[in-house]
Amino acid sequence: MKKTLITVASTIAVLSLPVVAADMPGMKMDDMPMEGMQMAQEAQQTPTAKASGTVKAINLQKGTVTIAHGAVPTLKWPPMTMGFKATPEQLGQVNAGDQVEFEFKAEGMSATIISIKAMK
Repeated sequence: MKKTLITVASTIAVLSLPVVAADMPGMKMDDMPMEGMQMAQEAQQTPTAKASGTVKAINLQKGTVTIAHGAVPTLKWPPMTMGFKATPEQLGQVNAGDQVEFEFKAEGMSATIISIKAMK
């Protein structure tokens, strides 16, 4: 059992070591294409999107606004009603029942308002 644990621990340690160009004989950073790497980094950034909808509820204690919004093609979201995190200043700009346009960033299963304004 001890030998197995040592082998597993050694394997994990080796696999977790970073690989750099110096570890690959004959490979230089100049030889690596960078165009795809920049696109991959951009794809990993938090996506932002714009939408419009109707404010259904505001919760000042939780710092959220619930909005029934239309489809969000940028994120491939269908129309839905959901809660968004928002600052007290943003929450003060709208009331339940307002038609709003807003920009937000999506992070996993949560979304945060970047800007919001009531349509008059």
